Amino acid sequence: MYAALWRVLPGPAWVRILILLVLLAAVLYGLFWYVFPWVAQFVNPQDATVGG
Repeated sequence: MYAALWRVLPGPAWVRILILLVLLAAVLYGLFWYVFPWVAQFVNPQDATVGG
């Protein structure tokens, strides 16, 4: 999968790396601002108990 992505991206290696970094930043932005808050409403870590 990663090799196919690398072949599809245009330009020399440094441009490909730059594009991949921008894509990674966009994915992380989407996760932190949309996905994680949505999931947090279903998972409440404060309800966890440690039994002994």
